[in-house]
Amino acid sequence: MNINKQTIRFWIEAARPKTLTASVSPVILGCALAYRYGMFRLVPAILCFIVALLAQIASNFANDYFDFIKGADNEDRLGPERAVASGWITPKAMLIGTFVTLGIACICGLGLLCFTGWELIFVGIAIALCVLAYSAGPFPLAYNGLGDVCVLLFYGIIPVCFTYYVQALSFSLLSFLLSLAVGFLSINILVVNNYRDYEQDRETGKRTSIVIFGRTFGCVFYLVNGIIALLITLPLIIQSVWWIEFLFAAFFALFWTTWRQLFHLQGRGLNKTLGYTARNVLIYTILLIILLFSI
Repeated sequence: MNINKQTIRFWIEAARPKTLTASVSPVILGCALAYRYGMFRLVPAILCFIVALLAQIASNFANDYFDFIKGADNEDRLGPERAVASGWITPKAMLIGTFVTLGIACICGLGLLCFTGWELIFVGIAIALCVLAYSAGPFPLAYNGLGDVCVLLFYGIIPVCFTYYVQALSFSLLSFLLSLAVGFLSINILVVNNYRDYEQDRETGKRTSIVIFGRTFGCVFYLVNGIIALLITLPLIIQSVWWIEFLFAAFFALFWTTWRQLFHLQGRGLNKTLGYTARNVLIYTILLIILLFSI
């Protein structure tokens, strides 16, 4: 019984629950947009939530496996312990877990076709390919400076816009703009991760944007992403009541405090910053929802 509990704990750790707000937040926002305009539908909303969550978990499993295979995870790792590298889960089991989780996500995605049309298949294929291509294949995206673009697309634009689409059966400029805001903030989760692992990634040949452009770039990039997110939503904030402006000002103060940690913390100390950054994405999403219903 104890072994079973321990095994479950290992799989939960491998899913990296502290970062899962990155997949949950854009779906919540897309649902809120649909509800705001009287187009919310419960079943497709639930399916979108499951697909997004399982796709990120599958991606985390795949990263755990392929980073181990490529030698990117070793005894000097500064981030949260990886299941395969730590010997908690065998490489074979992790690979199977990746495909099983991704397969369930795809099945749930097929369920969305009942509410839309066959064109959504291409979105599902893109998501599935990105889950694997992020750290695997002949040109792994995370190893070639394209991780930030993937986050903007798959943790911002695609989940917000298509969660809205499967309910409203149309796209909107507002859903696209807000997807950018959430996407740019979500990029900072990856920025902190790569900023922390700069030395290890450089030694193992993992060419993240931080390795390519340097740590100073990482600090500036983090701040710029937050400013872009705020500027995108500023026209809506100006139209709202005064206390909404106060909430967003308070959020930016929180964001600023989190950003400053990049200058004062190193190594494993940045793991807390990673969690705070993921938290900020969720808080900003909640603020955007409050904003939507105040104008």
